[in-house]
Amino acid sequence: MDQSPLVNEQIDAGQRLIQKFNSYQPVQSAFWLREVDSAEWYLYIISPQIDDSNFDLAYGEVIRLTSQSPSPWLDPFQVKVAGTNNPLAVAVDKIQQKYQAPLPTRLRNRMLGGIYVDEGYIYEPLNSGSATSP
Repeated sequence: MDQSPLVNEQIDAGQRLIQKFNSYQPVQSAFWLREVDSAEWYLYIISPQIDDSNFDLAYGEVIRLTSQSPSPWLDPFQVKVAGTNNPLAVAVDKIQQKYQAPLPTRLRNRMLGGIYVDEGYIYEPLNSGSATSP
């Protein structure tokens, strides 16, 4: 299966969406993941305010934001929103707590929240300072 790398343009497009979404609901973490044997990258946006009762509204906001500022590097169907109890969110939170430096983190060939991840990119936390700068 053809597996494309995550490129800087995708990372930047994701960062812009995350910053805009953060104005709608606070973003605890955000990351790109590509599962083993998948060619698709998915951007996960994690918020403590997303749950089963408002998941559809949160995803609607993703659609609205990506429609406002379309990017050839980010399809709204590549975006997944979830609450902080999502197993991937819990695993990423543990990684961010372990490595306190406010830097993006790359992952390769590891289990994450019960999913075997071929590659991943965890954005630096928004409250670290530079992630919220334009």
